Amino acid sequence: MIKRNRGRSDLDRQQRASEWGKLIAVAVGLLLVMSFFFDDMGIPQYWAMRNQEQQLEREIRELKVKNAELHLEVDRLRYDPERLEELAREQLGFVRKGETVYQLAPSVPSVGAGSVVPR
Repeated sequence: MIKRNRGRSDLDRQQRASEWGKLIAVAVGLLLVMSFFFDDMGIPQYWAMRNQEQQLEREIRELKVKNAELHLEVDRLRYDPERLEELAREQLGFVRKGETVYQLAPSVPSVGAGSVVPR
């Protein structure tokens, strides 16, 4: 089978199609790069979500520590009579039989020269 030679117009058409193909590929590439950086799910959003993840993980660790402390305090309240007595004394003002309670009144500021005396 013999191929016929292509003319100049065929070569020009092929060259234009190739140039248009390159131009379209560059435009699509630019759109992809722009969407990669500026889209709703682009790089800035990824970084923000990553920072939020790290912050949430820190909060989870802190809450686990706090939870363990609270479990320890609950166990002390259940099984440690000394802790119950300590709380009763601090919060409820309980005293043992035979103990003497002293209440200290706040000190009254002294009236000196140049001070104003309330009426």
